[in-house]
Amino acid sequence: MTLGVVVLVHTAFDRAEQAVRLWADAGCPVVIHVDRRVDAPTCQAFVKALSDLPDVKFVPRFRCEWGTWGLVAAAQAGATLLLDSYPAVRHVYLASGACLPLRPVAELCRYLEAHPGTDFIESATTADVSWTVGGLDMDRFLLRFPFSWRKQRRLFDRYVKLQQFLGVKRTIPAGITPHLGSQWWCLTRQTLVAILSDPQRPEYDRYFRRVWIPDESYFQTLARKHAHRIESRSLTVSKFDFQGKPHIFYDDHFELLARSGCFVVRKVWPQADLLYRSFPRSSGADRLPNTTTIDRVFDQALVRRTRGRHGLFMQSRFPVMDRENGFTATPYSVLQGFDAIIPDFQNWLRKHTGAEVHGHLFARERAHFSTGEAVFRGGLADHPKLRDYNPQMFLTNLIWGGREHDQCFLFGPQDAQDICWMLAKDTNARIMVVTGAWALALFRSGATAADCRTQAAHLQQVEQAFVQILRSPIARAYIRIVSLSDFVRAPCDMLQATVDEIAGHRASDVQVAPPMMDLEGFAGFLQDLKNQGMPPFLTGEFSVGPMPETPPFGKRKQYVRSDK
Repeated sequence: MTLGVVVLVHTAFDRAEQAVRLWADAGCPVVIHVDRRVDAPTCQAFVKALSDLPDVKFVPRFRCEWGTWGLVAAAQAGATLLLDSYPAVRHVYLASGACLPLRPVAELCRYLEAHPGTDFIESATTADVSWTVGGLDMDRFLLRFPFSWRKQRRLFDRYVKLQQFLGVKRTIPAGITPHLGSQWWCLTRQTLVAILSDPQRPEYDRYFRRVWIPDESYFQTLARKHAHRIESRSLTVSKFDFQGKPHIFYDDHFELLARSGCFVVRKVWPQADLLYRSFPRSSGADRLPNTTTIDRVFDQALVRRTRGRHGLFMQSRFPVMDRENGFTATPYSVLQGFDAIIPDFQNWLRKHTGAEVHGHLFARERAHFSTGEAVFRGGLADHPKLRDYNPQMFLTNLIWGGREHDQCFLFGPQDAQDICWMLAKDTNARIMVVTGAWALALFRSGATAADCRTQAAHLQQVEQAFVQILRSPIARAYIRIVSLSDFVRAPCDMLQATVDEIAGHRASDVQVAPPMMDLEGFAGFLQDLKNQGMPPFLTGEFSVGPMPETPPFGKRKQYVRSDK
């Protein structure tokens, strides 16, 4: 047999035994290393269970903690024993006890026989890969790492920072260029013998003993020195998440793995009974392994895990704000000031856009849903304390629950303002503001300017703060702001732009403005406020005297004149 296998076993010994028997039954000699951290009775039971297989051998045990030299030492010992004991072996395959052959081992052997001088090992320089995790690319080769990243994390981080601060750098041994890649390789006898018998091996071993995660760089680097032909890929399918942790394959992945045509997969869940019952299975002797589908599915899963869905917060990501994939699920509209000018604005907007128009969702007394009920879709209550406990998530859930509709809601300076920054930064928000419209409610109340001066100053201050937020450089919403005086001069223009933004191609033409509040005497009221020392600058300019007629839609003032 031209294929020998080195198996590193750490846990799940019943499944490791099953995998070893698959290799041995195909005629492959197997050398096994058992992690020294495994207790003696468990190790002895495992050795006894495989004692009936003549071509299965065990090597002295090393402590194999993640990211440490023990994993390389175990692979070295296993490869040395395998090459010395079986001169017929032409390729050595490094696997783990959690690896499962997906295709018959005979098909893998035929594939290797067709590539007699090829080493299959993923090997790339740090400049050529983007999947290194932890911020340590070239530094993993230039600094020392005597502390465990998992068990001595504080010492690990502090020692790294100390070396970086002092500018301490190690010297890379002459004749090699550091490379990175998957731990699971398949090397030719010629390459492995050259690596293990290299005259500079003591120097290389001393150097890599203090490299971070040397099992992903030792053979990957030295293979570049000694191999004649390298295919920079692993024959073992192993996927890693964005934190560098290996993905685990479950029964749910059966169809995906069956279609891949790959030879070996890692890392299989010990309780994945369907996978262990079904594999290995033939995919056709001439079929080449293809990980395209697996890569695509796991890339999509990575995006879903790190970014989530629009407007849907995963529990695992909830505490990390501003990393969500959009605050809300779909576009929605925020309308400020319109209802103060147009008494029946909600019904008018609903008629012209077909949208679901809520009242003031963030009113102090309660949330005014479009249905008028106390509970909205998704179990959202109108109680202000429940809403204001987390107003951002209240709005996110409301938009998610009604994402099949165009949703709008009214807003104003009299409402709770904790939502303002979210609205400004949400790319799904369409915010249309008529500034100064709050003055109409004071005007209609019949109170004198002296009586409502303090309230007017407060409302103007709150609205001015909101306008400043909307004009912030980090605002990402669609924003349109006009003053009350500009709106009154051409209401159809603003209303048409609002309808078009909400309804798009379904928008109807606004030929006539809906009935608006009677503004007779409003200019005098504003002048009285000024006389009281509270200039209402957000309303725009209103001249004392008869209000100008509202021009019909389409007849705008001509600013560019021609002599023709």
